[in-house]
Amino acid sequence: MTILHNLPTQDLQALDAAHHMHPFTDGAELAAKGARVITRAKGVMLQDSEGVDILDGMAGLWCVNIGYGREELANAAHAQMQQLPYYNTFFQTSHPPVIALSQKLAELAPGDLNHVFYASGGSEANDTNLRLVRHYWATKGKPDKKVIIARKNGYHGSTVGAASLGGMSGMHAQGGLPIPDIVHIDQPYWWGEGGDMSPEEFGLARARQLEAMIHEVGPDNVAAFIAEPVQGAGGVIVAPDTYWPEIQRICDDYDILLIADEVITGFGRTGNWFGSQTYDIRPDIITTAKGLSSGYMPIGASILSDEVAQVIDHGGDFNHGYTYSGHPVACAVALENLRILQEEQIIEKAAADTIPYLTEKWAQLADHPLVGETVNKGLMAGLALTPDKAARAKFASDPGTVGFRCRERCFANGLIMRHVGDRMIIAPPLIISRDEIDTLFERAVQSLDETLSGLKTDGMMVAA
Repeated sequence: MTILHNLPTQDLQALDAAHHMHPFTDGAELAAKGARVITRAKGVMLQDSEGVDILDGMAGLWCVNIGYGREELANAAHAQMQQLPYYNTFFQTSHPPVIALSQKLAELAPGDLNHVFYASGGSEANDTNLRLVRHYWATKGKPDKKVIIARKNGYHGSTVGAASLGGMSGMHAQGGLPIPDIVHIDQPYWWGEGGDMSPEEFGLARARQLEAMIHEVGPDNVAAFIAEPVQGAGGVIVAPDTYWPEIQRICDDYDILLIADEVITGFGRTGNWFGSQTYDIRPDIITTAKGLSSGYMPIGASILSDEVAQVIDHGGDFNHGYTYSGHPVACAVALENLRILQEEQIIEKAAADTIPYLTEKWAQLADHPLVGETVNKGLMAGLALTPDKAARAKFASDPGTVGFRCRERCFANGLIMRHVGDRMIIAPPLIISRDEIDTLFERAVQSLDETLSGLKTDGMMVAA
């Protein structure tokens, strides 16, 4: 069957509704409305089936770091498919693409993170981390060290294990989550939860919840703490500067592993190759995916320290893996993606030019009457919508009602800006230009203006 590129939008929507079940979607609601069908993309721009151009302020799902339409990646996939389209890495077998990519990741990753276990995406990689850290401590003769501490409103994927690690209440409400031996502490969200504390005081207080939870569970029972350097799907939550140094101190003092979930922050998003470098933390494991291949192929990886890998390697068979662990085509595409990032100095150019420019432009949105807070870390940014700036107030309407309205205005104005509750977030491709940032800013302002006008008309500028 051929791909249905030329069907009218209405026909594509009808077929989609009849057969395709979408992630994180109310299927009945979408069927009534009709999906937006994206048909092509180049650089930072998408085009839908109606021929409308849309600036992708989310780089797909935080992943298209080098932008759309790089033929080099298509060529790498084609060449690898002709030579070795698939083979597994089970049973003491390997192949050149996975060997080369592993060497490159060891070169790029900070510190002594020199060993790679592959998955098909971030969710699988975090499931792997669950297995890894528990096997690590069992091999060291401490099988009771199996509790993982994570954060409320953190996101680590949507499989049973990864969704349990995440702290999304809506996900936990479906499927009997979280699974045992995973506990959560509060997120470092000063604007929404800091009360009368200064950001510095709040950062320390939230970090020290980790220490309190370690004592509550028992230091001999805690295996690891997992967190995103910047909470992405939780709304681009940037912790106060006091937070991460204290987290690192606690992990060191209590001999627990630190897992940095860099599925979003890895490969340039914060202005360094890894968010761990931006925050000067020393993780024992880094979770990666998304930017590893810029989304061109599904691939994820856990990058392990020398010490963790050595223990795992001497613990007998590690009875874990996936059919597509280290898939040769995915590895070849990821390797070409990393070559482009490195040789074209995309991360360095963003850090020197477009990140400071986006920071300047994004901060201006704080003057908008609907915006209470603007934050960014590199090329990921968030803003809080509020009916009352001074009080840092929430809306009286159900959480997410206002954010959804703003998102819909963004779509109508040719901008993909996502909402998380009543926060709006962006994470454009790293190759976005200053002119494109100007376009993003103009469309964001227009969408905020239209949202505010609609809220006033409907009597919704009311604090909870």
